[in-house]
Amino acid sequence: MFVYNYRIFDKYDKPVASFAILADRHRHWRPNSWGFAFAGSKHTLEFSIVKLIDYEPKTDELLTLDNAFGLITAAHLLTQQTRRKNEDRYDAKLRLIRLLYERQWERKRIVELLRVIDWFLELPKELRQKLKTEICQIEEQQKMKYVTSFERDALEEGFVQGKELGVAEGLLQGRTEVARKLMASGFSAEQAASIAEVPVDSL
Repeated sequence: MFVYNYRIFDKYDKPVASFAILADRHRHWRPNSWGFAFAGSKHTLEFSIVKLIDYEPKTDELLTLDNAFGLITAAHLLTQQTRRKNEDRYDAKLRLIRLLYERQWERKRIVELLRVIDWFLELPKELRQKLKTEICQIEEQQKMKYVTSFERDALEEGFVQGKELGVAEGLLQGRTEVARKLMASGFSAEQAASIAEVPVDSL
């Protein structure tokens, strides 16, 4: 924080306000300053902090806000609360995704937030498959595609196909098949090729 502050000040010659978001679980660890004293000189930076764990009692309230930061903070808190509790994590993740699909936000924003939720609340493969079934039902109503952990499942399938054939051509064939399945699910050729990492002309 100290280094960031003085480097920004040095570059732009403007006053700098520093804020720290503390995402740990230690309720009493709240650093808000740093500095040093040497040979009669003293230099100290004091900065504002936000402790996410303080919002834990307000998780439900955060989920009612029409605000991406509220949703991400809630996702972070639910991730911490469900460590080593896969079923609880599944329920939390499905709840977040349902809420996100209900938001009247642009598609790009929703997909980006879905990626954040998927990254936070990672599930074992069997629960990802179960979630996929639930999401497909939501998508039929909302007319939107979910493209996060299911991309990974599709790619794994392609890698297995390539490994079984034991040659680079087999890997490309597996990835190409994944891309075609994504296209059949509604993705454009460019999107499918990017996800599966294959040339568009191979489709």
